[in-house]
Amino acid sequence: MFGIQPIYWVLINAVVSFAYLFIISKILGKKQIAQLEFIDYAVGISLGSIAAEMATDTENPFYYYLIAMTIFLVLALLVSIIGRKNSFLKRVLKGKPSTLIYEGKIQYDQLKSANIDVNDLLSMLREKNYFDINDVAYAIFEPSGELSVLPKGNQKPVVLEDVNRDAIKQASLSNVIIVDGAISKSGLSEAQKTEKWLFDRLQIKDKQDLKNIILATYDDKTDTFNVHYKTQQQRN
Repeated sequence: MFGIQPIYWVLINAVVSFAYLFIISKILGKKQIAQLEFIDYAVGISLGSIAAEMATDTENPFYYYLIAMTIFLVLALLVSIIGRKNSFLKRVLKGKPSTLIYEGKIQYDQLKSANIDVNDLLSMLREKNYFDINDVAYAIFEPSGELSVLPKGNQKPVVLEDVNRDAIKQASLSNVIIVDGAISKSGLSEAQKTEKWLFDRLQIKDKQDLKNIILATYDDKTDTFNVHYKTQQQRN
């Protein structure tokens, strides 16, 4: 094409695609990186794929790829504008938040609809510096993939006027005893308890009754359980 050797076309196309991607990223704004939603993710992957194809294609005119990238840019901007104007379409196009923990209890239906299992939830809580689910009042899974956490009142960050040195307690972790209907052998071992003790304390007749429990933790310091059930009706 134009008598230029393929190796030079690769160099030229790579520079042009990089520069055009930079311009598109500036137009879309920092949200493309900081708050990656489904549409942003799809657009980003598509733009990257088109740019990579453009950088190595020495047969087709480079402006074909620029046109395709421009179309994706326009569509992404349209989705953003429509989302601001219409809340229903915004939920359809970008999704809506899911409340995974409500008033200290895991919401199993919300967990399933978000395609998240209990271990994923516990991992995300640890990333937010909540190592004990008993400290969490509300947890909301945002459309961006981030987890927003509201701790229980006694776990909120302390300011200077709240400090009472005599009331400060040493941090401790609860033992995870049941996860998604299965007994955690390591959790029982750490608590130095047996399955019979567990069944007696939770009034479980057999392992079939475990299927309704999504998570159960045990605090050996207070000898208390915190149990989260899959069904809406919670046992006492």
